[in-house]
Amino acid sequence: MSESNMQNKTITAYAPASIGNVSLGFDLLGAALKPIDGSKLGDEVDLTIAEHFSLEVKGRFADKLPPDPVSNIVTRCYQHFIKALEQQGYAKADIPALHMTLHKHLPIGSGLGSSAASIVAALHGLNQFYADYFGKVPFTDNELLLVMGELEGQISGSVHYDNVAPCFLGGMTLMAEFKEQVALSLPVFENWYWVSCYSGISVSTAAAREILPKQVSMADTIQFGRQLAVFTDALYRQDEQLAAAMMQDVIAEPYRKSLLPKFDESRTFSKQNGALAFGISGSGPTVFAVCDNLANAEKINQWLTDNYIQNDTGFSHVCQLDVNGAVTR
Repeated sequence: MSESNMQNKTITAYAPASIGNVSLGFDLLGAALKPIDGSKLGDEVDLTIAEHFSLEVKGRFADKLPPDPVSNIVTRCYQHFIKALEQQGYAKADIPALHMTLHKHLPIGSGLGSSAASIVAALHGLNQFYADYFGKVPFTDNELLLVMGELEGQISGSVHYDNVAPCFLGGMTLMAEFKEQVALSLPVFENWYWVSCYSGISVSTAAAREILPKQVSMADTIQFGRQLAVFTDALYRQDEQLAAAMMQDVIAEPYRKSLLPKFDESRTFSKQNGALAFGISGSGPTVFAVCDNLANAEKINQWLTDNYIQNDTGFSHVCQLDVNGAVTR
């Protein structure tokens, strides 16, 4: 696209919410979510050329972010991206500055990959915008993922990809964390529904990690490895019963559930009413229930809405996996 045509062009990047860990895969599994009613469950970033960089923040949860744009993760994404462009040989004078608008639809500390969605939307949007401007894509998906994980680590305290990878690539992803292949896309069960309920309270990733034991027993380590291996194999063989049977968290849930009011009651109701699995999304407080039919999913969704949500910022959605991941328009 010519430079003159880009002057008035706005690109909008969308990045979906995600489930980190997916119960059985601590830091190694992630899944992207898409509500079946068409509502947005993710963050958006608008990008347009400006005289100098600026960031505006809008959306339902905008007031939960630091008021100073300089400390916003989207600003850091922009700064990192521009520096990387310069390191690739682009002259600073040839790189147009942008005005960016973050539409913050995901709550902070929700266990839905809120920071990951902002990071992915920003970096994917930047990559696409400058691809259109310069006529070639600056960075590969894998190169972007490495940067996404690094920036996510600045917020959570450690580099991990189980939110940024599914958010960016879509579907369900397994973290390889190999420099040339950060994440692997896995087969999914298209008939599964994922009820995702955010209670309205906040649980920081750092606090949720602090509550975990510093060491894991040999028995739990073996069970963790077995479950993850069998689950992955079951996905490839499309064995729903075996895959669901593996979805138990022996690493984090026994400790983190104490941070989540009504967790045990919610799990009991869900399992008694057709859920194949029930667990904590990421660090919580969002929980998820997996069902193989819509009727059970809707019943569980209603019960969680009535019983698990703690305040008026909470919400619950019947979802399927978002196989598209981050997109631009």
